[in-house]
Amino acid sequence: MTILFLHALPLDERMWEAQRAELAGRDVVAPRLYGRGNTMDAWAESVAGEVDGDLTVIGASMGGYCALALARLVPDRVRALMLVGARPDADSPERRAGRADTIDLIRRDGADALWDTMLPKLVADPDVLDKALLYRDAEGLIAAVEAIRDRPDSTDLVREFTGPLQFVVGEHEAFVTAAELFEFPVREVAGSGHLVNLERPDEFSTILREFLARV
Repeated sequence: MTILFLHALPLDERMWEAQRAELAGRDVVAPRLYGRGNTMDAWAESVAGEVDGDLTVIGASMGGYCALALARLVPDRVRALMLVGARPDADSPERRAGRADTIDLIRRDGADALWDTMLPKLVADPDVLDKALLYRDAEGLIAAVEAIRDRPDSTDLVREFTGPLQFVVGEHEAFVTAAELFEFPVREVAGSGHLVNLERPDEFSTILREFLARV
């Protein structure tokens, strides 16, 4: 069983370094998602072609949407799903409009402007997040925002998923709340924003190990 970590926007696979160290000795893969096309389905197809066998997928935010696309594309291989700061539904018209603004921002001012805009939404304490984790290629970031914007609704997929399932959100989550996920198993991490594994690594490690014990 491969444990597959899928990263959030605007970071890359380095956001999982602490978790990879925590799981040393296990079969862990953390690919970079950028550069795989402009849709979650294209990303999922690319990742599925790179990683063999059954998968336990842990996806943060954007990575969670790719995880859902994988569960749709290769349901016989995705055995367990942990979705961190991700929601099962598609973007509302208001969120789609916000994605358009984000794309315009990246085109106009680049990755640094995206970082400045997103930072207060990513963590409750900005000092815990290292800007070195920022992915800086503007075109890759734009394609990622397009993939997030155009993802399909996966609510029924999550409802029908038969393997171990866990949502994780921060207490100060800016994108999806525990209350919105009331029909699913959800853990809320006190004192954390969107990127729980970076802001509260010890608490996240406990949740992750409990989850993996069910797989």
